[in-house]
Amino acid sequence: MKLLATNEQAPWGRVDETGTVFVREGETERAVGQYPDGSQEEALAYFQRKFTELAGQVTLLEQRIKRGTAAADVARTISNLKVTVGSANAVGDLSSLSARLDALDGAVGELTEKQTAETKAVTQQAIAEREALVVEAERLAAQDPSKAQWKQVTATLDELFARWQKHQADGPRLPKTESNDLWKRFRAARTTIETHRKAFFAELDTVHKDARNKKQELVEKAEALLAKGLDGIPVYRSLLDEWKAAGRAGKKFDDALWARFKAAGDALYAAKSEVDAKDNEEFSANLEVKQALLKEAEPLLTETDREKAKSTLLSVQRRWDAVGKVPRDKVKTVEDQMRRIETAVRKLDDEHWQKSNPERIARAEGLTGQLQDAIAKLETELATAKANGDKKKIADAQDALDARKAWLKAIG
Repeated sequence: MKLLATNEQAPWGRVDETGTVFVREGETERAVGQYPDGSQEEALAYFQRKFTELAGQVTLLEQRIKRGTAAADVARTISNLKVTVGSANAVGDLSSLSARLDALDGAVGELTEKQTAETKAVTQQAIAEREALVVEAERLAAQDPSKAQWKQVTATLDELFARWQKHQADGPRLPKTESNDLWKRFRAARTTIETHRKAFFAELDTVHKDARNKKQELVEKAEALLAKGLDGIPVYRSLLDEWKAAGRAGKKFDDALWARFKAAGDALYAAKSEVDAKDNEEFSANLEVKQALLKEAEPLLTETDREKAKSTLLSVQRRWDAVGKVPRDKVKTVEDQMRRIETAVRKLDDEHWQKSNPERIARAEGLTGQLQDAIAKLETELATAKANGDKKKIADAQDALDARKAWLKAIG
Protein backbone atom coordinates (compact mmCIF):
# COMPACT_ATOMS: atom_id res chain seq x y z
CA MET A 1 0.00 0.00 0.00
CA LYS A 2 1.39 3.36 -0.95
CA LEU A 3 1.40 6.04 1.77
CA LEU A 4 1.05 9.74 1.01
CA ALA A 5 3.94 11.87 2.15
CA THR A 6 3.21 13.75 5.34
CA ASN A 7 3.82 17.17 3.86
CA GLU A 8 1.33 16.40 1.10
CA GLN A 9 -1.48 16.56 3.70
CA ALA A 10 -0.35 18.23 6.97
CA PRO A 11 2.93 18.55 8.90
CA TRP A 12 1.56 16.50 11.89
CA GLY A 13 -0.54 13.82 10.28
CA ARG A 14 -1.74 11.98 7.20
CA VAL A 15 -4.58 9.80 5.84
CA ASP A 16 -4.00 6.54 3.91
CA GLU A 17 -6.12 4.99 1.15
CA THR A 18 -8.27 3.17 3.69
CA GLY A 19 -9.23 6.43 5.45
CA THR A 20 -7.07 5.73 8.51
CA VAL A 21 -5.65 8.90 10.05
CA PHE A 22 -2.16 8.94 11.55
CA VAL A 23 -0.45 11.50 13.80
CA ARG A 24 3.31 12.02 13.75
CA GLU A 25 5.10 11.75 17.08
CA GLY A 26 8.76 12.43 16.62
CA GLU A 27 10.16 9.88 14.15
CA THR A 28 7.15 7.60 14.48
CA GLU A 29 3.48 7.85 13.76
CA ARG A 30 0.37 6.52 15.45
CA ALA A 31 -3.07 5.72 14.07
CA VAL A 32 -5.68 7.91 15.73
CA GLY A 33 -8.84 6.77 13.95
CA GLN A 34 -10.79 6.60 10.73
CA TYR A 35 -13.18 8.90 8.94
CA PRO A 36 -14.74 6.49 6.41
CA ASP A 37 -17.53 8.67 5.11
CA GLY A 38 -15.44 11.66 4.05
CA SER A 39 -12.50 12.69 1.93
CA GLN A 40 -8.94 12.58 3.21
CA GLU A 41 -9.00 16.32 3.76
CA GLU A 42 -12.19 16.09 5.79
CA ALA A 43 -10.79 13.19 7.83
CA LEU A 44 -7.60 15.10 8.59
CA ALA A 45 -9.51 18.28 9.45
CA TYR A 46 -11.73 16.35 11.86
CA PHE A 47 -8.77 15.11 13.94
CA GLN A 48 -7.04 18.48 13.68
CA ARG A 49 -10.12 20.01 15.27
CA LYS A 50 -9.73 17.55 18.15
CA PHE A 51 -6.17 18.81 18.60
CA THR A 52 -7.38 22.40 18.54
CA GLU A 53 -9.86 21.54 21.31
CA LEU A 54 -7.04 20.04 23.39
CA ALA A 55 -4.83 23.08 22.76
CA GLY A 56 -7.73 25.28 23.85
CA GLN A 57 -7.98 23.35 27.12
CA VAL A 58 -4.24 23.86 27.77
CA THR A 59 -4.52 27.58 26.97
CA LEU A 60 -7.51 27.89 29.27
CA LEU A 61 -5.55 26.14 32.01
CA GLU A 62 -2.64 28.56 31.58
CA GLN A 63 -5.07 31.47 31.93
CA ARG A 64 -6.65 29.94 35.05
CA ILE A 65 -3.22 29.70 36.67
CA LYS A 66 -2.57 33.36 35.90
CA ARG A 67 -5.92 34.27 37.48
CA GLY A 68 -4.99 32.37 40.64
CA THR A 69 -7.35 29.40 40.41
CA ALA A 70 -7.03 26.95 43.31
CA ALA A 71 -3.74 25.11 42.84
CA ALA A 72 -5.20 21.72 43.81
CA ASP A 73 -7.86 21.98 41.08
CA VAL A 74 -5.27 23.05 38.51
CA ALA A 75 -2.95 20.20 39.45
CA ARG A 76 -5.70 17.63 38.93
CA THR A 77 -6.58 19.18 35.58
CA ILE A 78 -2.91 19.09 34.46
CA SER A 79 -2.64 15.45 35.43
CA ASN A 80 -5.80 14.55 33.55
CA LEU A 81 -4.77 16.53 30.47
CA LYS A 82 -1.35 14.87 30.40
CA VAL A 83 -3.04 11.47 30.17
CA THR A 84 -5.45 12.78 27.55
CA VAL A 85 -2.76 14.40 25.41
CA GLY A 86 -0.49 11.34 25.69
CA SER A 87 -3.09 9.13 24.02
CA ALA A 88 -5.13 11.73 22.19
CA ASN A 89 -6.82 10.75 18.98
CA ALA A 90 -5.96 14.07 17.39
CA VAL A 91 -3.62 15.47 14.77
CA GLY A 92 -1.26 18.27 15.78
CA ASP A 93 1.88 19.08 17.75
CA LEU A 94 0.98 16.90 20.73
CA SER A 95 4.54 17.02 22.08
CA SER A 96 4.30 20.83 22.38
CA LEU A 97 1.09 20.45 24.35
CA SER A 98 2.85 17.96 26.65
CA ALA A 99 5.76 20.40 27.04
CA ARG A 100 3.35 23.24 27.93
CA LEU A 101 1.68 20.99 30.51
CA ASP A 102 5.08 20.06 31.97
CA ALA A 103 5.91 23.76 32.23
CA LEU A 104 2.70 24.32 34.14
CA ASP A 105 3.85 21.94 36.89
CA GLY A 106 6.40 24.54 38.04
CA ALA A 107 3.79 27.29 37.91
CA VAL A 108 1.47 25.15 40.01
CA GLY A 109 4.21 24.75 42.62
CA GLU A 110 4.64 28.53 42.88
CA LEU A 111 0.90 29.00 42.88
CA THR A 112 0.55 26.42 45.65
CA GLU A 113 3.10 28.22 47.83
CA LYS A 114 1.46 31.58 47.19
CA GLN A 115 -2.06 30.30 47.84
CA THR A 116 -0.92 28.43 50.95
CA ALA A 117 0.55 31.66 52.37
CA GLU A 118 -2.58 33.59 51.41
CA THR A 119 -4.82 30.94 52.92
CA LYS A 120 -2.81 31.00 56.13
CA ALA A 121 -3.05 34.78 56.34
CA VAL A 122 -6.79 34.71 55.63
CA THR A 123 -7.26 31.96 58.21
CA GLN A 124 -5.31 33.87 60.87
CA GLN A 125 -7.36 36.98 60.12
CA ALA A 126 -10.57 34.96 60.36
CA ILE A 127 -9.45 33.46 63.68
CA ALA A 128 -8.70 36.97 64.99
CA GLU A 129 -12.14 38.19 63.85
CA ARG A 130 -13.88 35.20 65.43
CA GLU A 131 -11.88 35.66 68.65
CA ALA A 132 -12.85 39.35 68.77
CA LEU A 133 -16.48 38.22 68.91
CA VAL A 134 -15.60 35.82 71.74
CA VAL A 135 -13.76 38.52 73.70
CA GLU A 136 -16.73 40.88 73.40
CA ALA A 137 -19.10 38.14 74.59
CA GLU A 138 -16.79 37.37 77.52
CA ARG A 139 -16.69 41.07 78.40
CA LEU A 140 -20.47 41.10 78.58
CA ALA A 141 -20.41 37.96 80.71
CA ALA A 142 -17.95 39.57 83.16
CA GLN A 143 -20.23 42.54 83.92
CA ASP A 144 -21.80 42.94 87.33
CA PRO A 145 -25.31 41.50 86.77
CA SER A 146 -26.85 44.03 89.15
CA LYS A 147 -25.49 46.94 87.09
CA ALA A 148 -26.01 45.54 83.60
CA GLN A 149 -28.47 47.15 81.18
CA TRP A 150 -30.08 43.85 80.27
CA LYS A 151 -32.05 45.04 77.28
CA GLN A 152 -28.86 46.41 75.74
CA VAL A 153 -26.81 43.37 76.80
CA THR A 154 -29.31 40.98 75.21
CA ALA A 155 -29.42 42.99 71.97
CA THR A 156 -25.61 43.11 71.82
CA LEU A 157 -25.30 39.36 72.45
CA ASP A 158 -27.88 38.61 69.72
CA GLU A 159 -25.93 40.80 67.32
CA LEU A 160 -22.66 39.03 68.21
CA PHE A 161 -24.26 35.63 67.62
CA ALA A 162 -25.65 36.76 64.26
CA ARG A 163 -22.19 37.99 63.26
CA TRP A 164 -20.71 34.67 64.44
CA GLN A 165 -23.15 32.71 62.25
CA LYS A 166 -22.51 34.96 59.23
CA HIS A 167 -18.76 34.68 59.71
CA GLN A 168 -19.09 30.91 59.98
CA ALA A 169 -21.19 30.75 56.81
CA ASP A 170 -19.36 33.30 54.65
CA GLY A 171 -15.83 33.25 56.06
CA PRO A 172 -13.01 30.77 55.41
CA ARG A 173 -13.11 27.38 57.07
CA LEU A 174 -11.08 27.45 60.29
CA PRO A 175 -8.93 24.62 61.59
CA LYS A 176 -11.08 22.28 63.67
CA THR A 177 -9.12 22.76 66.92
CA GLU A 178 -9.22 26.56 66.83
CA SER A 179 -12.82 26.59 65.66
CA ASN A 180 -13.97 24.28 68.47
CA ASP A 181 -12.02 26.16 71.15
CA LEU A 182 -13.46 29.51 70.08
CA TRP A 183 -16.99 28.13 69.96
CA LYS A 184 -16.65 26.63 73.45
CA ARG A 185 -15.58 30.03 74.80
CA PHE A 186 -18.39 31.83 73.00
CA ARG A 187 -20.97 29.30 74.15
CA ALA A 188 -19.70 29.51 77.74
CA ALA A 189 -20.02 33.31 77.68
CA ARG A 190 -23.58 33.07 76.33
CA THR A 191 -24.46 30.55 79.02
CA THR A 192 -23.03 32.79 81.75
CA ILE A 193 -24.92 35.83 80.45
CA GLU A 194 -28.17 33.88 80.25
CA THR A 195 -27.67 32.53 83.79
CA HIS A 196 -27.00 36.02 85.14
CA ARG A 197 -29.97 37.45 83.25
CA LYS A 198 -32.37 34.84 84.61
CA ALA A 199 -31.06 35.30 88.16
CA PHE A 200 -31.30 39.09 87.87
CA PHE A 201 -34.89 39.06 86.67
CA ALA A 202 -35.88 36.42 89.21
CA GLU A 203 -34.54 38.65 91.96
CA LEU A 204 -36.12 41.69 90.32
CA ASP A 205 -39.48 39.94 90.28
CA THR A 206 -39.15 39.36 94.02
CA VAL A 207 -38.23 43.02 94.60
CA HIS A 208 -41.12 44.16 92.41
CA LYS A 209 -43.52 41.92 94.27
CA ASP A 210 -42.44 43.33 97.64
CA ALA A 211 -42.69 46.90 96.32
CA ARG A 212 -46.09 46.14 94.81
CA ASN A 213 -47.42 44.84 98.14
CA LYS A 214 -46.00 47.87 99.98
CA LYS A 215 -47.48 50.34 97.51
CA GLN A 216 -50.84 48.60 97.56
CA GLU A 217 -50.84 49.08 101.33
CA LEU A 218 -49.89 52.76 100.94
CA VAL A 219 -52.71 53.28 98.43
CA GLU A 220 -55.23 51.84 100.87
CA LYS A 221 -53.94 54.08 103.65
CA ALA A 222 -54.08 57.15 101.39
CA GLU A 223 -57.63 56.40 100.31
CA ALA A 224 -58.62 55.95 103.98
CA LEU A 225 -57.47 59.55 104.65
CA LEU A 226 -60.16 61.03 102.42
CA ALA A 227 -62.62 61.00 105.30
CA LYS A 228 -60.30 63.27 107.31
CA GLY A 229 -60.19 65.94 104.62
CA LEU A 230 -57.65 68.70 105.29
CA ASP A 231 -56.39 66.99 108.44
CA GLY A 232 -55.24 64.00 106.38
CA ILE A 233 -52.61 65.98 104.44
CA PRO A 234 -49.73 65.66 106.99
CA VAL A 235 -50.23 61.88 107.08
CA TYR A 236 -50.44 61.78 103.27
CA ARG A 237 -47.08 63.56 103.04
CA SER A 238 -45.48 60.90 105.24
CA LEU A 239 -47.08 58.23 103.07
CA LEU A 240 -45.58 59.93 100.00
CA ASP A 241 -42.12 59.66 101.56
CA GLU A 242 -42.73 55.95 102.12
CA TRP A 243 -43.91 55.62 98.52
CA LYS A 244 -40.66 57.12 97.22
CA ALA A 245 -38.65 54.69 99.35
CA ALA A 246 -40.71 51.64 98.36
CA GLY A 247 -38.87 51.03 95.07
CA ARG A 248 -40.20 49.95 91.68
CA ALA A 249 -43.11 47.54 91.33
CA GLY A 250 -42.87 47.18 87.56
CA LYS A 251 -44.21 49.77 85.11
CA LYS A 252 -47.66 48.21 84.70
CA PHE A 253 -48.35 48.02 88.45
CA ASP A 254 -46.52 51.26 89.27
CA ASP A 255 -48.65 53.29 86.87
CA ALA A 256 -51.92 51.82 88.11
CA LEU A 257 -51.07 52.09 91.82
CA TRP A 258 -49.69 55.61 91.43
CA ALA A 259 -52.87 56.73 89.69
CA ARG A 260 -54.89 55.64 92.75
CA PHE A 261 -52.40 57.08 95.25
CA LYS A 262 -52.22 60.41 93.41
CA ALA A 263 -56.01 60.58 93.09
CA ALA A 264 -56.29 60.32 96.89
CA GLY A 265 -53.72 63.10 97.30
CA ASP A 266 -55.43 65.27 94.70
CA ALA A 267 -58.71 64.94 96.61
CA LEU A 268 -57.04 65.95 99.89
CA TYR A 269 -55.28 68.92 98.33
CA ALA A 270 -58.45 69.96 96.54
CA ALA A 271 -60.11 70.26 99.96
CA LYS A 272 -57.10 72.23 101.17
CA SER A 273 -57.29 74.51 98.14
CA GLU A 274 -60.90 75.33 98.98
CA VAL A 275 -59.92 76.22 102.55
CA ASP A 276 -56.94 78.24 101.33
CA ALA A 277 -59.16 80.13 98.91
CA LYS A 278 -61.54 81.09 101.72
CA ASP A 279 -58.62 82.02 103.99
CA ASN A 280 -57.01 84.13 101.28
CA GLU A 281 -60.23 86.01 100.77
CA GLU A 282 -60.41 86.69 104.51
CA PHE A 283 -56.70 87.44 104.85
CA SER A 284 -56.62 89.90 101.94
CA ALA A 285 -58.04 92.62 104.18
CA ASN A 286 -55.33 91.86 106.75
CA LEU A 287 -52.72 92.29 104.03
CA GLU A 288 -53.94 95.80 103.26
CA VAL A 289 -53.69 96.74 106.95
CA LYS A 290 -50.16 95.37 107.28
CA GLN A 291 -49.05 97.11 104.09
CA ALA A 292 -50.35 100.38 105.58
CA LEU A 293 -48.38 99.71 108.79
CA LEU A 294 -45.24 99.06 106.73
CA LYS A 295 -45.71 102.36 104.96
CA GLU A 296 -46.10 104.07 108.36
CA ALA A 297 -42.91 102.42 109.66
CA GLU A 298 -40.82 102.94 106.54
CA PRO A 299 -39.35 106.33 107.70
CA LEU A 300 -37.67 104.44 110.58
CA LEU A 301 -35.12 103.14 108.06
CA THR A 302 -33.52 106.61 108.04
CA GLU A 303 -34.50 107.78 111.56
CA THR A 304 -31.58 108.88 113.79
CA ASP A 305 -33.51 109.53 117.01
CA ARG A 306 -33.24 106.24 118.87
CA GLU A 307 -36.04 106.84 121.40
CA LYS A 308 -38.44 108.05 118.75
CA ALA A 309 -37.61 105.10 116.51
CA LYS A 310 -38.17 102.59 119.33
CA SER A 311 -41.46 104.15 120.36
CA THR A 312 -42.81 104.27 116.81
CA LEU A 313 -41.72 100.67 116.10
CA LEU A 314 -43.31 99.37 119.29
CA SER A 315 -46.61 100.99 118.32
CA VAL A 316 -46.46 99.47 114.85
CA GLN A 317 -45.55 96.01 116.21
CA ARG A 318 -48.50 95.94 118.62
CA ARG A 319 -50.94 96.73 115.84
CA TRP A 320 -49.13 94.32 113.47
CA ASP A 321 -49.57 91.38 115.83
CA ALA A 322 -53.25 92.25 116.31
CA VAL A 323 -53.99 92.22 112.58
CA GLY A 324 -53.67 88.47 112.09
CA LYS A 325 -52.68 86.33 109.07
CA VAL A 326 -52.19 87.43 105.47
CA PRO A 327 -52.51 85.28 102.30
CA ARG A 328 -49.87 82.52 102.26
CA ASP A 329 -48.09 83.81 99.14
CA LYS A 330 -47.63 87.26 100.73
CA VAL A 331 -46.35 86.19 104.16
CA LYS A 332 -42.66 86.22 103.30
CA THR A 333 -42.85 89.55 101.50
CA VAL A 334 -44.42 91.54 104.34
CA GLU A 335 -42.44 89.75 107.06
CA ASP A 336 -39.15 90.48 105.26
CA GLN A 337 -40.07 94.17 105.01
CA MET A 338 -40.88 94.31 108.74
CA ARG A 339 -37.62 92.55 109.64
CA ARG A 340 -35.67 95.14 107.66
CA ILE A 341 -37.28 98.00 109.63
CA GLU A 342 -36.74 96.22 112.97
CA THR A 343 -33.08 95.66 112.06
CA ALA A 344 -32.58 99.38 111.35
CA VAL A 345 -34.04 100.38 114.75
CA ARG A 346 -32.01 97.70 116.54
CA LYS A 347 -28.88 99.07 114.89
CA LEU A 348 -29.60 102.53 116.40
CA ASP A 349 -29.92 100.96 119.83
CA ASP A 350 -26.70 98.96 119.42
CA GLU A 351 -24.75 102.01 118.34
CA HIS A 352 -26.04 103.98 121.35
CA TRP A 353 -25.05 101.21 123.73
CA GLN A 354 -21.60 100.97 122.24
CA LYS A 355 -21.04 104.69 122.71
CA SER A 356 -22.39 104.81 126.28
CA ASN A 357 -20.86 101.59 127.59
CA PRO A 358 -18.75 102.60 130.66
CA GLU A 359 -16.24 99.84 130.16
CA ARG A 360 -15.72 100.81 126.53
CA ILE A 361 -15.39 104.46 127.42
CA ALA A 362 -12.83 103.65 130.10
CA ARG A 363 -10.83 101.50 127.68
CA ALA A 364 -11.03 104.17 125.01
CA GLU A 365 -9.87 106.90 127.39
CA GLY A 366 -6.94 104.78 128.57
CA LEU A 367 -5.95 103.93 124.99
CA THR A 368 -6.36 107.55 123.96
CA GLY A 369 -3.90 108.62 126.59
CA GLN A 370 -1.42 105.98 125.56
CA LEU A 371 -1.71 106.96 121.92
CA GLN A 372 -1.32 110.65 122.68
CA ASP A 373 1.87 109.93 124.69
CA ALA A 374 3.20 107.77 121.88
CA ILE A 375 2.43 110.44 119.29
CA ALA A 376 4.27 113.11 121.33
CA LYS A 377 7.31 110.84 121.68
CA LEU A 378 7.32 110.00 117.97
CA GLU A 379 7.04 113.64 116.99
CA THR A 380 10.17 114.35 119.11
CA GLU A 381 12.00 111.43 117.47
CA LEU A 382 10.96 112.65 114.03
CA ALA A 383 12.24 116.16 114.75
CA THR A 384 15.57 114.77 115.96
CA ALA A 385 15.92 112.52 112.90
CA LYS A 386 15.22 115.43 110.57
CA ALA A 387 17.80 117.53 112.40
CA ASN A 388 20.38 114.77 111.96
CA GLY A 389 19.35 114.10 108.36
CA ASP A 390 18.90 110.37 109.05
CA LYS A 391 16.53 109.34 106.24
CA LYS A 392 15.88 105.84 107.58
CA LYS A 393 14.92 107.07 111.05
CA ILE A 394 12.80 109.83 109.48
CA ALA A 395 10.86 107.23 107.44
CA ASP A 396 10.42 104.84 110.39
CA ALA A 397 9.29 107.61 112.74
CA GLN A 398 6.87 109.02 110.17
CA ASP A 399 5.26 105.60 109.51
CA ALA A 400 4.84 104.92 113.23
CA LEU A 401 3.44 108.43 113.82
CA ASP A 402 0.89 108.10 111.00
CA ALA A 403 -0.27 104.74 112.35
CA ARG A 404 -0.83 106.07 115.90
CA LYS A 405 -2.73 109.08 114.61
CA ALA A 406 -4.98 106.77 112.57
CA TRP A 407 -5.74 104.65 115.65
CA LEU A 408 -6.47 107.75 117.72
CA LYS A 409 -8.91 108.99 115.10
CA ALA A 410 -10.65 105.60 115.00
CA ILE A 411 -11.44 105.59 118.72
CA GLY A 412 -12.07 109.33 119.04
